[in-house]
Amino acid sequence: MTTAAEGAELTRVSPGTAMGELMRQYWIPAAKSSELRADGPPLRLMLLGEKLIAFRDSAGRVGVMDHRCPHRCASLFLGRNEENGLRCVYHGWKFDVEGNCVDMPSLPPQQDFKQKVKAKAYRATERAGVVWVHMGAAEKAPPFPKLETLAVPDEEVGVNFVMRSCNYLQALEGDIDTSHFGFLHAGHIAPGDVPEDHPIRHTVTIRTPQYHVSDTPWGTTYAAYRDAGANQTYWRFANFLFPFWTQQPQGEFGEHVHARAWVPLDDDHTMFVYFWWRNGSASMARPRPPLKGGKAMGRPNDEFQPNTTDWLGRWRLAANEQNDWQLDRDAQGSNVLYSGINNIHLQDQAVTESMGAITEHAFEHLGPSDQMITRTRRRLLQAARALRDQGTPPPGVTDPDVFRGARSGYFISGEARPWQEIYDSQLSHAVRPAEVLRAAE
Repeated sequence: MTTAAEGAELTRVSPGTAMGELMRQYWIPAAKSSELRADGPPLRLMLLGEKLIAFRDSAGRVGVMDHRCPHRCASLFLGRNEENGLRCVYHGWKFDVEGNCVDMPSLPPQQDFKQKVKAKAYRATERAGVVWVHMGAAEKAPPFPKLETLAVPDEEVGVNFVMRSCNYLQALEGDIDTSHFGFLHAGHIAPGDVPEDHPIRHTVTIRTPQYHVSDTPWGTTYAAYRDAGANQTYWRFANFLFPFWTQQPQGEFGEHVHARAWVPLDDDHTMFVYFWWRNGSASMARPRPPLKGGKAMGRPNDEFQPNTTDWLGRWRLAANEQNDWQLDRDAQGSNVLYSGINNIHLQDQAVTESMGAITEHAFEHLGPSDQMITRTRRRLLQAARALRDQGTPPPGVTDPDVFRGARSGYFISGEARPWQEIYDSQLSHAVRPAEVLRAAE
């Protein structure tokens, strides 16, 4: 059971909180590169409870800084992005992408003290069409996380952003809870609706998987397993990777190269950022084969509200709590869709947002199928406390290679070995994007 005090420790991410300081040790995917253009308007950016401004200067460099001008605290969102700097419209003070004040036109030259003024700015870089921010206080930024899906050319990486109106933890936990798939997403599908070779056949045949769960160098891992007949086992592996990444099992293990970030904007809002290798077997890269009789688990849903300049105005789905996530009671009642919500991502979004902005963890009654949830919470708490109390860097900060060992997906195996050895065996035969890239050179 997660106590109320532990729940608060896990979910609060503002400066000075245990989890907030842990998150600030890592590079954070923050915005699409396409959201910023050279000398274009600044972008309001909420990250870890901080109100920031992002802009691209005349040379194409990206700056990310506190939105308050360090002169009189007027918002730099109103600023003029011009000639390699952002100029506050209040008194004309101008700042470069590193936060250095480069002009004080409101003062006579003899009173100028721009060399003593610096806006609070964070390191920023770009990878895979995304602006990444490091918000930590260390003099040197950590190495970039060596996620497999970032080991290929940018043009081979697909990226989606979707905002979710709830705390990052409950959103993240949906990805590491495999038993819900047979109900929320496929509760209306009978085994006879599924072709023999379809990846969800075993999931809807046995809706009560058994589990192995373990701590790993990158975070935590579960192996859900079901009897597949003829001395075979259907395996579904998934991972939590520090500080907010998941890898869920919706793809063939050997080619399932993807990573899903659940970035805390503040305590009550999360940005889902999904990276996938376009040449792999992630659900976005390779559509699932059809079910029998026209059955479906939901149509694609990319209907967004128009982006606004609000702090939380980006990448919001049109379906939300205000319209009951477009719940169709007729479809639910007739078992056309178990949930009545016509999209897999939206089904997850509805249930996690329905818990409230932050789940009241002391109200939960967790069971054996929630082992991965409890293990991951414990791992996060231990790492955050070790950083706070002993200054111990959390996993992946100084040792980014640990992420390369993480892979998720499904497969059928007849191996009679410990589950970790079965995982290692499958990984040794998996397609590794970096190796494919080297072979092509």
